[in-house]
Parts: sequence; C-alpha cells; structure tokens
Amino acid sequence: MATFPAQGHVNPSVHFSIQLVALGCRVILVTTVSGSYLITKSNNILPPGLSIVTFSDGYDMAGSSWKSKEDQNKQWEQLNSRGSQFLSDLIVTNANQGTPFACLVYSPLLTWAVDVARDHNLPTTLLWIQPATVMDIYYYLFNGYGDLFEKCKDPSFAMDLPGLHSVSFTSKDLPSFAIHPNQYPLLINGVKQQMQVLTRDGTKSKVLVNTFDELEMEAMKANVELEMIGVGPLIPSCFWEPRHDNNNTDGGDSVVTWLDLQARSSVVYVSFGTMAVISKKQREELAKGLVSSSNRPFLWVIRKDEAVEKEEERIEMVRWREEMETKAESVGGRIIEWCSQVEVLSHEAVGCFVTHCGWNSTLESICLGVPLVAFPQFSDQTTNAKLVEDVWKIGVRVVVPNQKPETEEEEAAVVVEGDEIRRCLDLVMGEGQVREQVTTNADKWKQLARDALREGGSSHSNIKAFVDQIIGK
Repeated sequence: MATFPAQGHVNPSVHFSIQLVALGCRVILVTTVSGSYLITKSNNILPPGLSIVTFSDGYDMAGSSWKSKEDQNKQWEQLNSRGSQFLSDLIVTNANQGTPFACLVYSPLLTWAVDVARDHNLPTTLLWIQPATVMDIYYYLFNGYGDLFEKCKDPSFAMDLPGLHSVSFTSKDLPSFAIHPNQYPLLINGVKQQMQVLTRDGTKSKVLVNTFDELEMEAMKANVELEMIGVGPLIPSCFWEPRHDNNNTDGGDSVVTWLDLQARSSVVYVSFGTMAVISKKQREELAKGLVSSSNRPFLWVIRKDEAVEKEEERIEMVRWREEMETKAESVGGRIIEWCSQVEVLSHEAVGCFVTHCGWNSTLESICLGVPLVAFPQFSDQTTNAKLVEDVWKIGVRVVVPNQKPETEEEEAAVVVEGDEIRRCLDLVMGEGQVREQVTTNADKWKQLARDALREGGSSHSNIKAFVDQIIGK
C-alpha cells in the first residue's frame, strides 16, 4: 500500500489496510517520513500484520508544507524520484526474501508507483479517497467533456454529465481544481495523469472507492469505462468497535468531560481539517455567527499552525485566539487545538458539525449521524457540499457572496458573513422542517453506513472479493 503524504490520503489508506489485515493479508504501508507522523498522530495502535515503512522526500519535518510554487515543484520531483527508487528496492527485497508482493494498492497522485509496479510485473489498484461522483467528474473533464467545463465558468450554466441523472452541477459545485485549473497547475496535472493511467491499457480499470454502494449507487455505475468498487466508509476502528478505549482528545479526557456536561444535541462542533487556512476576516465572521447563534455552546478546533507564516501573523493569531477564548467561555463555548474528531462526533451532545466538507470529515459525519453546515473551501469539498445538501439532504450549505474570483488571492478574500452562518445554524439546529429532514436523513445514512461494513454488507463483501481475487481463491 502506497499513500500520498497528506491526511486525506493517509487516513483511508491506513483504515483500508486494517480491513485487509482483518481478512488475513500482510500489508506494508509505504509513505514519506512526514506522512508517517500523520499516521502515528491519528492511529496509536496498529494491528499485527500491518507495518509502516518510510522514505525521505527531503521534507521530513512534521507539518512540512509547501510555501511556494518552487517548493511545490521541487518536492513533487523528489517525491517521485526518491519514492520510485525506494518502492522498486522494496519490491526486489521482499521478492528475494521469499515474501513477494501480490498487489500494489496506491492512493491518488502516486502514478509513478504504477510505473514501478509495472516494471516488476506487479498488478496495481487505485484506492480513490474522494467520492465516486468526483471520480466521474474528473474522468469526464479529461475524456471528451472539457468544453462543458469551460461553459460552467459562467455561474448561471448548469451541467449534466452521463449517468449522473439526479444532479446537475454549476461552477460552485465542481472541484476547484477543475473549474480553476490555473490556480492549481501541479495538482490538476496530477489528476490528469491519474485519469490517463486508468485508461492507457484500453481495459476497464478497477477502482476501489472510499464510499459505499448505497450512498453513491448512481455514481458508481455512471462511468462504463471504470469498474468502481465501494470499500468504505474507511474511518477509525473506534467507530466500529464501541469498546475500543483510545482517548486521543486534546488535554486528556477534558473535551469529553466538557461534552458530558452539555445537553443532548446542543453543541456546534467546528473544524476545517488539516489543510484549509481560514482568513482573519473569515474567522471573525465565523466567530460572530457562533456567538450570536442563540447562545448555543460550540467546540471550535483552531490548529496551532494555522495561517502563521510570518511573525506578525503569529502574534496576531495568538492575540485573537486569547480574545476569542474569552468570548467562547461567555456563551459556554470552547476553543481547542486538536481532538479526536470521531470521538467528538460520536458524542450525544453534538448536534451539528460546521465543516469544510473534506471527504474524511463528511464520511465520519454520515457514519455518526451528525447533520452538517457545509462550508467548503477547495478541491472536492465543493462537490461534497452539493451532495450533502441536495442529494443526501443531511445538511445546509452556506451561501457565498455572488463574486467571481479569478485568482487564488481573490478567492481567499471572499468572506461568508456571520449572519449567514447563524442562518444555517438556526436551520440545522432549530425546530423547523429543515431540522427534521436533516436529522431523519442523517439517521438513515448512519444505519446504512454501519450495515455496509458489517459481515455480509456491501463494502465488506467487496473487500473480501478483492482479497480473494488477489490471492487466487
């Protein structure tokens, strides 16, 4: 198993590896040194049969980030060249020791791993870590429907794609890499290479997808050129094992203790993941919305490393955080640097999740039956928010001011006002029809998600069939 060193890749890769081990496989998970820190942070205990091996891409510090386009290009090149050599050596070493690999599973953006495996006659399978719907969108973008995506840059244009009959897409619903490719040249080129790898042999490629059949039945079958197989939801084992006693919360069990004191379904949980950086102005508006939302208690995760590249920014962030902590306490809220998200979402006190709609976070909400306020930032998050509100109907999406940002800087300057955030919270946590709808649907998808990974469920059966195929049963 090879995984790109980002939290959105690492988490599902680890949890899929754990599923394989449970079925009797021996799994070696390959990532960078910095990627291994993400694994140990989120997963304290790994099962026997799963081992982690690492290589250096030259950016080994925990939390290493790409500060400039030059850094991005350099790290990308080193990831490819050093990763290719390391993986090739690993394949040869295991073969010489009498324990050859049967298959390479890899996460997106690691197309070089496919080339290495091919050189050693090792079969490969992609583990797609975003929704099947997003896979469909990217496939069509690079396979004959590029003109439609160009038209979609007009916000009034709605696009229909083959096989996706229940949803139309406008510019605000498409992955940012697809609608603003010039802002993300390295990443959109990586996605393009991924689509080319899947289709270059002229055969129907199998793609393992971190979703489950019942959630995206239409999207899984929309693309006749790919065989998409649901193997999710790939979330931490503590969800599937209620007696799992692993406390990863910030400050020991203080977060859970605080939640224990709150009324059922009363707390607003706020987190924007490990990648999104929220501007100072947006933080202020979000704070206004939370504080003014009928005195609802909130738990807001603000990363210690968020938006602090310059010393003056760091000082300002510390000052703002101290002021916000005081305001939070005045309305029964709390600000923390990190917590075990699954543990928080599984607590009965949590009634709503204000989220960037990263796919891991969205799936965790679905699995734990927590309604959402969708606040997407970039990448697949905009599409996920569309599905949350219009297809699965488990939340509401903030309305972004009607602007047409042309650059990354202009896009970052767009701010959702506090009144809009409060409106969404009132809908999701109030006593009206919207609250009834999203909670009913959240409960429905929660049960279907649980069923999918139980023995005999759709995803469990799909994973078992994949393993049986690999070992030749």
